[in-house]
Amino acid sequence: MDFSRRRIGALAAFALLAGAAGAGCGGGTSSDPDRGADAKSFTLTITRNAIEGGKNTEEAEWITRTVIPRFVAAQKARGVTAKVTFRGYGVDDEPYKTKMALDLKARSGADLIDLDGIWVGEFAQAGYIRPLAEVVGGRADSWDGWSAIPGAVQRLASFDGRRYGIPAATDGRLLFYNRKLFARAGLPADWQPKSWADILTAARALKRLPGVTPVQLNAGTAMGEATTMQGVLPLLAGAGAEIYADGRWTGGGQALRQVLGLYSTIYREGLGDPRLQQEAKGRDKAFAEFAAGRIGIIAEGDYLWRDVLNPRTGIAKMKDRDEAVGWAMFPAVAPGRGVRGQSFVSMSGGSVTVLNPSTKYPQQAFELLAFMNSPEMHRARTAGTPEITARTDVNAEILRGDPLLKFIADKILPITSYRPGSAVYPQVSTALQEATAAVVSGESPDRAAAGYARKLEGIVGGSGGIAPR
Repeated sequence: MDFSRRRIGALAAFALLAGAAGAGCGGGTSSDPDRGADAKSFTLTITRNAIEGGKNTEEAEWITRTVIPRFVAAQKARGVTAKVTFRGYGVDDEPYKTKMALDLKARSGADLIDLDGIWVGEFAQAGYIRPLAEVVGGRADSWDGWSAIPGAVQRLASFDGRRYGIPAATDGRLLFYNRKLFARAGLPADWQPKSWADILTAARALKRLPGVTPVQLNAGTAMGEATTMQGVLPLLAGAGAEIYADGRWTGGGQALRQVLGLYSTIYREGLGDPRLQQEAKGRDKAFAEFAAGRIGIIAEGDYLWRDVLNPRTGIAKMKDRDEAVGWAMFPAVAPGRGVRGQSFVSMSGGSVTVLNPSTKYPQQAFELLAFMNSPEMHRARTAGTPEITARTDVNAEILRGDPLLKFIADKILPITSYRPGSAVYPQVSTALQEATAAVVSGESPDRAAAGYARKLEGIVGGSGGIAPR
């Protein structure tokens, strides 16, 4: 991935965005969490990368048609006049990220801001956001909603052990498989591999089916973050390591060599299609091929089930999805060998709503943030389109009719891991993608791991912050 090109594109897009409505925070700099707390009227602005009729339209409609009017009405019932506006965008993630960073750096922008969870650490390190407890005081930690959000999910909104926002939703990575192809290959309908060897055994059986690619394991830089998040990081967790833990990055040691070894075996034996990994639209093609019954196993997130294969609204509609598609947890390389001694692993992501430290009304902003993350608002947000919320109480209610999402909420979230919120993570991710591309092209896992280790030292400034495992 060309980071200089991405940066230029992001800044160019920001120039287009710069004419947007003025800041909601007005450049305030006070650190007093009680400023404006007694105001009988106040104004707040919410922003996220969603726009009615465009990108994430359901989110935009939920905010404008449900959250804002109900919050304003609740404030009115208390004798307080609230004016809440929504400033939506419908752009690529990088331009949106740049706009938010520049707003926060200038102590302007909206009061409530939606960020990808992977950006939290980066924004915190830059001083653009501050822990909730600093922005609003003790009520941030005493919010009753925390008891409904598992500790693993709270990590999505945390950095260095402190909460910076509230996560609204999350997801999980797992292995999807085509039950009809499995039946033809003599494999079980409710497959759950217990090791990487079990995955290879199934893939070799599927290889005997004409016109079928046994496994789609994202690789290379053309797939971008999908390579890292859907492939490398879950496998790394299965090898007993996280990419960043205890202040150190995982280097090119045994865990990464095992991951690259699995990639090498899959593509060396013809169990995966290397051409898909090199094409600009390779991931979309993989989706279409899985939907058409030409891929046996695919490593993906629940996005595949919800939005890609959805028989009604999917981008690769699969009419028989509910009957034909099975799912399984990522196994560790062997039972008990995964991170934290686990036998099964996963990776999760999601968005986080943070408070602008420069808001004029921190207490009211937190009230709105808590209101948006109440059970009532989560139920309204997911009405008609179930997804995994951050709240276990809501999930227990709304996911009963969707077995895949309920499986993730019940089985995946308790064992999942998250990417590190570090400013250098995107560069580390690219280095991992390049390592997988190397082995898909025929380079040995040892050599690819050594190449990654050299790049990692350059990224993090030497070997001192790198764990050898």
